[in-house]
Amino acid sequence: MHLALAANSGLIAVFTRFALFGAEWVMWVLIALSMLSIGVMFERARYFRRLRDDLGALGRTMSAKLRQGHLNEARILLRASPSPAALVALAGLAHDDDGPEARANAMQAELARVRPSLERNLSFLGTVGNNAPFVGLLGTVIGIIQSFDALKPPTGRTAAAAQAAAQAATSRVMGTIAEALVATAVGLLVAIPAVAAFNYFQRTVKGQLAQTETLTQLVLSHAHALHDRELRTHRAHLEQSSAPGTPAMAISHAPVQAQA
Repeated sequence: MHLALAANSGLIAVFTRFALFGAEWVMWVLIALSMLSIGVMFERARYFRRLRDDLGALGRTMSAKLRQGHLNEARILLRASPSPAALVALAGLAHDDDGPEARANAMQAELARVRPSLERNLSFLGTVGNNAPFVGLLGTVIGIIQSFDALKPPTGRTAAAAQAAAQAATSRVMGTIAEALVATAVGLLVAIPAVAAFNYFQRTVKGQLAQTETLTQLVLSHAHALHDRELRTHRAHLEQSSAPGTPAMAISHAPVQAQA
């Protein structure tokens, strides 16, 4: 048991010496995280601004073109749009001769390719928002450890000198604790904008995905309509060819009558 206590005390001493180096490095870490998160915010804001488009008007125009059978004009409209929803819908129209299932698979594959671009660096903002307060709290704890270490009574001094040193240490401790609390405040200042930006961009991504779902449903409804029309035409053709007295049946019976 004495060995365990010695080991623990040695480990605590190691961490205490580490804390006595100061918490200035924590502030530099927070400043670096703040600069990186601000850079990510500007990059994401510019990226989503480039994707803006009136997808409501695009969907209505594309739906009218598809109903009229103008597939090439619908493709031209989608190519002119910078939104990822247009890219996904365009991938579906590229398989207009392959049926609804092929279109759905093509659009799912294109959505899987586009989605990482929408969500890029958002996890970094979420991580900074969740952990920056704890980094600041670490700086505060290190500062408090320094403060309590400064309160240790000096050795090898007279009573008057020890009392004067204790008074000086008390005033120094109050200043150190005040500086240590700054680390927590800075951690919160770094975290709050990161969390706000993360939530805003997450809502933007959800809006882009909802608009993508709208256009994909338009493409799939057109594909199902074409497929059902082809089935009805094929069924009507079969019924007409199998009905008695049709020209096709007369032609097929003519050789039999000649042989008889």
